[in-house]
Amino acid sequence: MSRGVTQGKTIAAIATAIVPQQGSVGIVRMSGAEAVAIAKTLFHAPGQQTWQSHQILYGYVRHPATQQVVDEALLLLMLTPRSYTREDVVEFHCHGGIMAVQQVLQLCLEQGAQLAQPGEFTLRAFLNGRLDLTQAESIADLVGARSPQAAQTALAGLQGKLAYPIRQLRTTCLDILAEIEARIDFEEDLPPLNEPEIQAQLHQVVAEVTQILATAEQGELLRSGLKVAIVGRPNVGKSSLLNAWSRSDRAIVTDLPGTTRDVVESQLVVGGIPVQVLDTAGIRDTEDQVEKIGVERSRSAAQAADLVLFTFDAQVGWTEADQTIYDQVQHRPLILVINKIDLVTTQPLESITYPENIRRVVTTAAAQNQGISDLEQAILATVQTENLQAANLDLAINQRQAAALTRAKAALQQVHGTMSDRLPLDFWTIDLRGAIQALGEITGEEVTESVLDRIFSRFCIGK
Repeated sequence: MSRGVTQGKTIAAIATAIVPQQGSVGIVRMSGAEAVAIAKTLFHAPGQQTWQSHQILYGYVRHPATQQVVDEALLLLMLTPRSYTREDVVEFHCHGGIMAVQQVLQLCLEQGAQLAQPGEFTLRAFLNGRLDLTQAESIADLVGARSPQAAQTALAGLQGKLAYPIRQLRTTCLDILAEIEARIDFEEDLPPLNEPEIQAQLHQVVAEVTQILATAEQGELLRSGLKVAIVGRPNVGKSSLLNAWSRSDRAIVTDLPGTTRDVVESQLVVGGIPVQVLDTAGIRDTEDQVEKIGVERSRSAAQAADLVLFTFDAQVGWTEADQTIYDQVQHRPLILVINKIDLVTTQPLESITYPENIRRVVTTAAAQNQGISDLEQAILATVQTENLQAANLDLAINQRQAAALTRAKAALQQVHGTMSDRLPLDFWTIDLRGAIQALGEITGEEVTESVLDRIFSRFCIGK
């Protein structure tokens, strides 16, 4: 492979996140023909323990030259073909932390193993037929899932729920291509081509491709999450809203305007959707250079956000300063949050005015933890309005898969046009082959090294 992947080499890497003084177990993984031999030079299993596949051995990792004990560990054997990579796989389950796993990895490399590249274990699983490309990508999605719904969607892809329909569509296209090419080569020996049936099959394939393509935005929402910016003038309760929502004191709350000087971030999950909440500095004209930088960052965060929570003070009411800020963000998807309603005692809430074109409004008393549930429901309703509802997905394609499906759909529609124009059968096959190629790229049946490089370079080392 162009990334330097050599299937004949035995590879090794630390397969768990390593954090100083945290984590009880660290795993060093090896895969390849020499994995067991290297393990036997390093691992001493006392007693009558047998080195058999899918058994765990107890013992010590020792330096092969000095016999100095490096760690007390467990050794897991998974021999070909019953392993993740369909090669011999050995895992050293060491004590957590940094030193034990790093020393064990170094011993593996000294005995002839090669340090694995990012995603190389999963790449070998793909190259050896253990996984198709959609399943490999689902593994990366599962590792990086930021919500239970994202994890479930990734697991569905790992179980083949995307690969199966794609393969069925590709098989249909291959069958149609075979019928057409048979008429080209043996026209005199076969009955005429049933064009209405071909048209119906192509129409069905396009419909199914369109249906799968519709999950692209949903999948992107599950993977990257929704970026929400809390925006408003100073001292309207933006930081209190963030703290009440995240159930933590992420932001400093005082009665002084301009307390928040920079963007404060919190990660939440709402209705299965990961949400990145940004509490921004109050937007106002100021001579304070530090606060001025914070205000500019607030404006940038608001422009980059998927959704703006425009917050104003119910006790003060809608002011010219609110209107000025609103004019800057009204083109963004927006929810109006009327905060501090618990302090309004001299007038009914219905008398509070704001721009009539704001459709979605929520009232909160953030300091009293009131209205948060209504706010979350409003966010989910806004997401659904934007056709980004991510709940109850059986599958969700990524950007690479969506691009390939888009090419396949365009090619199939071109076949329809070619047939309608009564062009020779040879012309039909050109775009049909293009659709087959694009569908094959999704599962990996037809894929280039550059595509594999791009996919697996995004994996972590050891996966």
